[in-house]
Amino acid sequence: MFTDIEDKVVVITGAGSGLGADMAQAFGKSKAKVVLNVRSSNHDEVVKKSIQTIKDAGGEAIQVQGNVTKEEDMAHLVEETVKQFGTLDIFINNAGYEQPIPTHEMSLKDWQKVTDINLTGAFLGSQAAIKQFLSEDKKGVIINISSVHDTIPWPNYVSYAASKGGVKLMMETMSMEYAQHGIRINNISPGAIMTERTSEKFEDPETREETLKMIPAREIGEPHHISNTALFLASDLASYIHGTTIYVDGGMTNYPAFMGGKG
Repeated sequence: MFTDIEDKVVVITGAGSGLGADMAQAFGKSKAKVVLNVRSSNHDEVVKKSIQTIKDAGGEAIQVQGNVTKEEDMAHLVEETVKQFGTLDIFINNAGYEQPIPTHEMSLKDWQKVTDINLTGAFLGSQAAIKQFLSEDKKGVIINISSVHDTIPWPNYVSYAASKGGVKLMMETMSMEYAQHGIRINNISPGAIMTERTSEKFEDPETREETLKMIPAREIGEPHHISNTALFLASDLASYIHGTTIYVDGGMTNYPAFMGGKG
């Protein structure tokens, strides 16, 4: 379906697990040239598996190590991408982090770790990509993986909610600034998605039921729901979509507490 993705060069940060790994494989299966960014060698086995899956599907892939919170690492990520594949078409800011701490107990270091990865990381990745797009006079694509908590408050996760809210307005501002250059910048905001990180939580019957009460569709999402949305936003089918957030959440943002009301 997304035939125009073939041979496009896509960078995905945080590609060593979860949504990042699934997106890398999805783009690879569409025969894209995929650059998997990871912070450390801890995810080497997952990355190797993804790269092999991509190659088996007819795509190409490489791994580039780098920390999204470091300006020089993001610049290096783009430089290595261009060195290997000659260009950059799509940049996906996927790397993220969360840590539950009551606000009154949160240290400045705790706050900064989350906001550095989620907000500053997305800024640095976007900035590096925009510089490359402008240098090539290219109509590139940037996709940020945000969260429903860019609009839904989340007690004990103030740093996460604040960082994702920041990503939303950052994206909208960047989109307004660079749409005239044909650069499309959008967000995907997932709800409850089953990954290796969340599987233990969602497999607990009580926790699962409590979560399902928040979702009108009454089901936990899967990684492919996010990957399919990313493929769409990266494709020519979405060529007129600028500065938009797509909530992939089973309706979680639609006030599910009112489902039982008679109004």
